[in-house]
Amino acid sequence: MSDEITLGGYMNTHGRAAAFEGKDGQAYSVGIFTDDHPDTDGRYGAALLFVRWSPGGDTTVGHVETDYLAWGGSAAQAEERLKALSLFDVKAALDEAIEDAPGEW
Repeated sequence: MSDEITLGGYMNTHGRAAAFEGKDGQAYSVGIFTDDHPDTDGRYGAALLFVRWSPGGDTTVGHVETDYLAWGGSAAQAEERLKALSLFDVKAALDEAIEDAPGEW
């Protein structure tokens, strides 16, 4: 598997966030959220945050997010674990987040 097929590899290669079309037909870009402080077990959680774009792509109109998908002994370690996800897994996480979101979906 090439490095570009992972979230981190894509970000490094292209110098920008990966973008996807969600199962709702809308455009999303993805970012990584990490905890600022560890949980009671000393772990930092990391999740994906998907920003939804207007049809013209010029403004944000909402977002969906995942539950924690990775943990680490530091925020950086948790982030690196999310960066190792394949873009296929990131897309699946987006579609699941859309399905789980309240509202029009």
